[in-house]
Amino acid sequence: MAHSDTDTIVIAMLTYRRPEDLAEALPALIAQIRSCRLPASILVIDNDPDAGARPFISGQDPALVRYVHEPEPGIAAARSRALAEASEVRFLAFIDDDERPSEAWLNDLLDTQRRTGAAAVVGPVISEYAHTPEPWITAGAFFTRRRMPTGSTVSVAATNNLLLDLRQVRQVGLDFDRRFGLLGGEDTLFTRRLVQQGRTIVWCDEAIVVDRVPAHRLTRSWVLRRAFSSGNSWSRVGIELDAVDRRGRTGGLPVRLRLLSAGVVRMAGGCGRILQGVALRSLPHRVRGIRTVARGLGMMAGAVGYVYMEYRRTQPTTRTSG
Repeated sequence: MAHSDTDTIVIAMLTYRRPEDLAEALPALIAQIRSCRLPASILVIDNDPDAGARPFISGQDPALVRYVHEPEPGIAAARSRALAEASEVRFLAFIDDDERPSEAWLNDLLDTQRRTGAAAVVGPVISEYAHTPEPWITAGAFFTRRRMPTGSTVSVAATNNLLLDLRQVRQVGLDFDRRFGLLGGEDTLFTRRLVQQGRTIVWCDEAIVVDRVPAHRLTRSWVLRRAFSSGNSWSRVGIELDAVDRRGRTGGLPVRLRLLSAGVVRMAGGCGRILQGVALRSLPHRVRGIRTVARGLGMMAGAVGYVYMEYRRTQPTTRTSG
């Protein structure tokens, strides 16, 4: 599907109280739009209730960088605001403020969309660490993400490296569900709904972004909480998709039982891998088994109604962010 001469693209970068990351990310994104084959601009969505990023954008060329303040806490509200602000453009690319794009990132995403006509194109995220992770975390492969050949079809995608064809998104009437803003999983729900509506998501392995992992995330407690959260959000999204199929009647017992069973199976498999690791004296087997148990527990908890707030904020006047 060829791109029209009138097609335009916006890069949406969500930010929350990360001035150092913002100062480094903006020049990298400006370089992307200057080399882009389509007319392009940057949209900074500030999810800080105090609008803390505004001074860092004030000196930027308004033709290249636009600032929007979204005070409602939560990553879903910020992503929804990006969709609304991009209502007149054809393409919207999401990237996080703690990520850095590869040299041809934007053009690679667009080229794959042009060749495939996909509603969304997703690329790989590679982690770069504030310090060398301890062997336990490395053995668990907690920050290792999927890679696959360009053009592969996927059924779900994260939004930290995602291109959307907004014509197709508008045709099916999708938006990010703000109920998931404090919880995580809003991108899983959005992209699974997109596929549910008959649209295609494809992989672009060349469109790499590098994720800067800060020191506070390189702990055993953080990575296990993240595994639990991932399982929890997967179950909550499954329940929500079932509610759509059931025309709004939430909490269908069959889907909850399926998710609960899947969590039990995952936990059993994780325990088996832990025992295998003990028998073989294999640290990777032991830690990956623990990771699988944590995800299984999250799935079970979500199936019975427990909601884990991954993005809670600690300040009393705010709640959470993307």
